[in-house]
Amino acid sequence: MDLIIQILNSLNYILVLILVAMGLVIIFGLMRVINMAHGEFFLLGAYTVVMTDQLGLGFWIGLLLSPVIVGFLGMVIEYIFIRHLYRRFLDTILATWGISMAIKQIVIIIFGPAGLMVNPPLPQSVQFLGIEYPAYRLFIMAVALLIIFITFYLFLRTDFGLGARAVIHNRQMAAALGINTRRMYRTTFTFGSALAGLAGAVMAPLMSCDPQMGLGFFIPAFLSILVGGAGTLSGILVGGAVVGASDSFISYLFSPVTAQIVVFSLAIVLIRIRPEGLLGAKRRE
Repeated sequence: MDLIIQILNSLNYILVLILVAMGLVIIFGLMRVINMAHGEFFLLGAYTVVMTDQLGLGFWIGLLLSPVIVGFLGMVIEYIFIRHLYRRFLDTILATWGISMAIKQIVIIIFGPAGLMVNPPLPQSVQFLGIEYPAYRLFIMAVALLIIFITFYLFLRTDFGLGARAVIHNRQMAAALGINTRRMYRTTFTFGSALAGLAGAVMAPLMSCDPQMGLGFFIPAFLSILVGGAGTLSGILVGGAVVGASDSFISYLFSPVTAQIVVFSLAIVLIRIRPEGLLGAKRRE
C-alpha cells in the first residue's frame, strides 16, 4: 500500500515539475534566455493564492488569477528588461537573477519572511486500489496533464506553434519569411511565466509558502531540461520523469539529502555522456 501511495506522490511531483520545466524550456529554446526568475514566478503563483485566501476570496479564485497575474508580470518584465538583452546571454542571466532577488524582497515586505499555509480546497480522500488518496493530489495531476496536453497541442498542431518552432530552429530565416519574432518572444515569455504561476498556485496548499519556495522547483526543472534536452518539448517529459522519479523514490528510501546528491550526480553523468540531452539535438546557429 505504501508503495502505491509513493508511486502516486512521485507522479504528482513529476507532473508539476514538468509543468514548471515546460515554461522554462519554452523561454530558453525560443529566446536563448535562462530565466533565473522562473522560480520566483512559481513563488508569485503560490502567493496569489495566499493573497486571495487572506482576502476571503478563496482558493479557486486565486487558482484562476495566478496564471493571468504572473503571465502579465512576465510580459511587463520582458518589455522593460529582457527585450533589450537578446543575444547577450550572460546579461540576461544577471538581469533575471536581479529580478528574482527583487521579487523575493517585495514578497517579504508584503507578506513577511515566515511560511504561510493554504488550506487544501479538497480535503476529502478517494478510495481506489485498496488505498485512500487525497482528492486534491489527484486534482493536481489532472490539471497538470491537461495543461501539458494543451501546451503540446499549441506548439505542435497550431500556426503559432509552427512559427515558434521555426524561430527556435532558425531565427533569421523565420524573420525573413515574415514571422514577427518580436511578438513571438513576448508571447512566449508571457506563456512560460504563466505556466510557472499556475504550477505555484496548485502546489500552494501542499507546501509552506515562503520566499525561498521557488528554488525548490527551479533547480530540478533546470536539471530536467539539461537531462532531457533544451531544444525539444518531448525532452522535458523524459527529463522530468528521470529527475522527478529519482528525487521522489530516493527521498522515500533514504533521505532528501541523499536524493539531491544522487540526482545531481546522475545529471552530471548524463550531461557528460550526452551534452545535448537524452532527446536533444545539436543546435544550429
